[in-house]
Amino acid sequence: MSLKIGSHVSIAEGLLGAAKEAASYGASTFMIYTGAPQNTRRTALSNLKIEEGHAFMKEQGIHDIVVHAPYIINLASYKPHIYDLAISFLSSEMERTQALGANYIVLHPGSYTDKDANYGIERIAEGLNQIVNPDTDLWVCLETMAGKGTEIGRNFEELAKIIDKVKYNEKIGVCFDTCHTHDSGYDIIDHFDEVMENFDQVIGLDRLKVFHINGSLNPRGAQKDRHANINADETNPRGKDHIGLDALYRIVHHPVAQDKPLILETPWLDSSTNLYAQEIAMLREDRS
Repeated sequence: MSLKIGSHVSIAEGLLGAAKEAASYGASTFMIYTGAPQNTRRTALSNLKIEEGHAFMKEQGIHDIVVHAPYIINLASYKPHIYDLAISFLSSEMERTQALGANYIVLHPGSYTDKDANYGIERIAEGLNQIVNPDTDLWVCLETMAGKGTEIGRNFEELAKIIDKVKYNEKIGVCFDTCHTHDSGYDIIDHFDEVMENFDQVIGLDRLKVFHINGSLNPRGAQKDRHANINADETNPRGKDHIGLDALYRIVHHPVAQDKPLILETPWLDSSTNLYAQEIAMLREDRS
């Protein structure tokens, strides 16, 4: 199986720059933010070298790229100014995602803060119902979350409840993050098949569209959401990976991951250590 694998890359130099960075890692896909994830400032699409980027991607065999929605979008908020910004900004980001030629925008569902999970679920679905319509031409992929604080998406059931409340939910998918699911308590190391069976029963495997492939700095169930470099030990500046290469290798080579974008969000240490290239090579290695 040829893996569709890559990492998060920068769009500072436009889509062409992002594609060139991905190619330097030996990637066959990649993920970008359309601008800074912490604010609403955005470069005009006309300055993002989209056509040049797609021409380069075609030459390099890079395709099926992913966009990640900004962190400041919180569809679970009860505060009108935050909620209204989330709706308008997500709508704009979806338009930019389509203009960039991506089929997926990955979204952290949101945090209910001073309310409760049921309120957050209703609020997220209400927001998506204002945005997603029959003409939506991409997948809005709700991300599995680690369970820290008041974030929604800490288990498959919460994501399923959101999806069930969205009118045009044929446009709603899921991004499966290995660090987050491990940290939320799912045993993806020794029982990934059972986790996938559970996912299929609760959500449906047809909605599984993107994987985030990350190690974790914490033991299973810690609800921390701290990514680790793949197979890192105690000598790594960021800390030890508690998931491990063997488990992540089995996941990316599992039938459920076939033909899906597999995106590394592991820590970047420094420009002299091309860890993305190393990690992609480790996961691609033929063990037969």
